[in-house]
Amino acid sequence: MSSGNDQQSEALSKPTFSEEQASALAESVFGLKVSKVQPLPSYDDQNFHVYVSKTKDGPTEYVLKISNTKASKNPDRIEVQNHIIMFLKAAGFPTSSVCRTKGDNTASLVSIDSGSEIKSYLVRLLTYLPGRPIAEIPISPQLLYEIGKLAAKLDKTLQKFHHPKLSSLHRKNFIWNLKNVPLLEKYLYVLGQNRNREIVEHVIHLFKEEVMTKLSHFRE
Repeated sequence: MSSGNDQQSEALSKPTFSEEQASALAESVFGLKVSKVQPLPSYDDQNFHVYVSKTKDGPTEYVLKISNTKASKNPDRIEVQNHIIMFLKAAGFPTSSVCRTKGDNTASLVSIDSGSEIKSYLVRLLTYLPGRPIAEIPISPQLLYEIGKLAAKLDKTLQKFHHPKLSSLHRKNFIWNLKNVPLLEKYLYVLGQNRNREIVEHVIHLFKEEVMTKLSHFRE
């Protein structure tokens, strides 16, 4: 999910697993007894909502995450992401739990014969976290306050997170990095010619003038 050619290549490397294949992965890699699998929204990876047969203990719903072939070549980044989830869980945040593979790892690299070539994908499993997307909830000043409070607590907590492979998260042209707001200019055409585009252009201009000139003074 970076930009330009990198973004296009990641889109081309997006997994295309069927529900049956996802179910087989959940069983073979994580040892689950799957009762139902449903696709979940995703961008350049692939996510599935996995239901398992009811047990006396343990969760009955999971999220199976299949990374695209490009991201799967950087297992360190996935490992760090998993450890961040576990760190936040231990700190009391309402996060999913990272599930172990049958080989006691936090992710597994699986290879699939696509017919023309062998493709490899990193697969991981998280417990399903029930809830409603913020877009479906009426916005109120109190809700915005709570979101800001949680974001601040998250930021403060993550300052204590350390991992020897933390640098794997740094991506120079990663389009979702707030330092890279100017990269959005190449996608302005999507908005057409309207008031929304004018607003976005103005925000990008202000970012260049007021933020980029002071970036060296900000904490990452």
